[in-house]
Amino acid sequence: MKRLIIYIIGFIFLAGCSTTKHLPEGEILYTGQKPMIVLNRSLTPVGETAMEEVDAALATAPNYSLLGSSTMRIPFPFGLWVYNDFQKYQKGLGKWIFNKFASTPIFLSTVNPEIRQKAAANLLRDYGYFNGTVSYKTFIDPKDSLKAKLQYTVDMRNPYFIDTVFYRGFNQRTLRIMELGRRHSLISPGEQFNVTDLDGERTRISTLLRNVGYYYFRPDYLTYQADTTIVPGGHVMMRMIPVPGMPAAAQKLYFVGNRSVYLMGKQGEAPNDSIDYKGLAIHYYNKPGVRPNMLYRWLNYQGYRRKRQVQDSAGISRQRAMQDLYSLYRQTRIQERLANVGIFRYVEMQYIPRDTTLVSDTLDMKIYAALDKPYDAEFDFNVKMKSNNQTGPGASFTLTKNNVFGGGETWNVKLEASYEWQTGKGSSSLMNSYDFGVSSSLMFPRVVFPRLGSREYDFPATTTFRINADQMNRAKYYKLLAFGGNVTYDFQPKRTSKHSITPFRLTFNVLRDPTLAFDTLRDENPALYVSLRNQFIPAMEYTYTYDNASLPGKRNPIWWQSTVASAGNLTSAIYRIFGEPFNKREKKLLGVPFAQFMKLNSELRYHYRIDKNQMIASRIAGGVIWSYGNMLTAPYTEQFYIGGANSVRAFSARSIGPGGYPPNKEKKYMYINHVGDIRMEANIEYRFRIIGDLHGALFLDAGNVWLMRKDEARPGGELTMKNFGKQIALGTGTGLRYDLDFLVFRLDLGIGLHDPYDTGKSGYYNIPKFKDSMALHFAIGYPF
Repeated sequence: MKRLIIYIIGFIFLAGCSTTKHLPEGEILYTGQKPMIVLNRSLTPVGETAMEEVDAALATAPNYSLLGSSTMRIPFPFGLWVYNDFQKYQKGLGKWIFNKFASTPIFLSTVNPEIRQKAAANLLRDYGYFNGTVSYKTFIDPKDSLKAKLQYTVDMRNPYFIDTVFYRGFNQRTLRIMELGRRHSLISPGEQFNVTDLDGERTRISTLLRNVGYYYFRPDYLTYQADTTIVPGGHVMMRMIPVPGMPAAAQKLYFVGNRSVYLMGKQGEAPNDSIDYKGLAIHYYNKPGVRPNMLYRWLNYQGYRRKRQVQDSAGISRQRAMQDLYSLYRQTRIQERLANVGIFRYVEMQYIPRDTTLVSDTLDMKIYAALDKPYDAEFDFNVKMKSNNQTGPGASFTLTKNNVFGGGETWNVKLEASYEWQTGKGSSSLMNSYDFGVSSSLMFPRVVFPRLGSREYDFPATTTFRINADQMNRAKYYKLLAFGGNVTYDFQPKRTSKHSITPFRLTFNVLRDPTLAFDTLRDENPALYVSLRNQFIPAMEYTYTYDNASLPGKRNPIWWQSTVASAGNLTSAIYRIFGEPFNKREKKLLGVPFAQFMKLNSELRYHYRIDKNQMIASRIAGGVIWSYGNMLTAPYTEQFYIGGANSVRAFSARSIGPGGYPPNKEKKYMYINHVGDIRMEANIEYRFRIIGDLHGALFLDAGNVWLMRKDEARPGGELTMKNFGKQIALGTGTGLRYDLDFLVFRLDLGIGLHDPYDTGKSGYYNIPKFKDSMALHFAIGYPF
């Protein structure tokens, strides 16, 4: 008690200390900003962007800022008190306290409002607000003349718009190319003027010209002339011209001549031998290591071709055969292809002019590369927290052989195992399980079958063959052995779009060692047993993924993935050819029933960035599976469930649904019943930085699963419009995230607001006890 009183007295003493009594001569302590005044605010998208930039240029966080704010501070500037009271100590305890706890004051002079004012005014002009002004006032603290706040006033006034855009000063060929590409221009009549688009337009035109042979052209060779006096009323006449002194080579076409590849030895040895493959010179040390035909394919992207006029020895002009023009697009595709193959330690690509005087219009292409190590081994040991609410240690070991057949192929074998136990309310550590499995895959960096010509796609394309076997044990209940294989083609024709096609996927599920507890549950719910029994799942699948987060300047990214799967339909069609009707059930493949269903699963994520410290992340997800024909119950591994660390976080996985079907808390294993044929889920999360790498979150989750058909063993589980609203489980909560960029540790506390079944308590908040509404989750990574 005495110690507590001493701490309180010491704190009160420090609270009475001044934060300015030992400031350097002539300095004033900066204590933040008053809210900015914005006059004639422009609500256009360009205007909003301009104000974000202006605000970033003017905002300066004071000492003890609250979450980096320039207007709000923590009320107890302990570090400044220590700075003022302990800076006199040169050694001993006082010096140690100063070094550990003192905060260096931020002075008004270091904030430099005059410079910031000018920078903000320049930003307004960059975004077309040529008449905009920025000013500021200094407010001295009436209680302490050595403290001051700043307040900025921004008057945006009227924005200027582009009236016309002309190209002048280029040769006829260059001008014709620029005019043909005008439909993709970033600066068009009627659009608001802003420097960002002007810079983007210079880059666009430079790229356009470099794609059709202008090897030496650069964005810096383009400049603008703007006139605001010709067309009154806030309009700008734009003229794009070449910069004075632009070299003549910038508007000259260049062709690709000889092509050579230099493959260095493992220790960097220079090539000592060479071969010629269809005009491609391959130099290597001792042996190539890569098949010549594959090197030819990787470099054989279709370029822009045209005939060339050359003079023979007699001075007579003649046409030569078609020859590739230099293309920046083609160069980039080749570099990306060689990088995506993943077998090279480094790759350097050079285009070298035939002569240093640039009289020749030919560039010889040379590629220098070294193969990476042939084997990779990786061992991972971690604590898993999966979306099915299973927690425990896991380990995996992967051995990879690179460049298996000399064409960039990758073969790996992976062993993995984990031991897990159920977490969350109503769970028991006795309800544990283990999994172990082995898989092997062979990946080709191209389409293997059917072969689509000798050229490569100008975008990444891979073919993967995979086989796997997994053993899952659910303690005191059952074991499930699953083994099979698949063939998958992946294509990424655009930076934002990816297509994954699996024309063949076969899985064989074998139910092993069922216990008496499982037999009891099977009698209570026959449909559940059908979903877990021995069966083949012959399926084909297509997945489309859209992700624009990689686009430059994308502030609020969107991620969308949809998967369509069909199982058993092709098998059923084959049976139909041999006389078996489609509607006949229990048809067998190799003596075992096979599943037949259609499945659609889709998920949309949208991240809205408020500022660098705050974000709103949202997700909408849904899915449906319809079983028909040979089997009216979908395999258990294909059905949907809800809850857990990455779903509705106020509930454990498989603790709610389907529909209004209530959980039986008296039986440990009833969670197996809580799966369905329809899934609907929505999440929204406010993320904010607390301090350093520590972030916080507030979230709201909603969702459930339902059955397509009525099940007597699970009453209330089917989807009906009458009960839809009250069968949506709702939960909120808060969480902490420690974000290391490459790894995120997450702790979420979910609090239930509404159970989707009858709990015996009336009203929307129908959870009988508050302590029963909470669920704590530890996980790796963000939930979405």
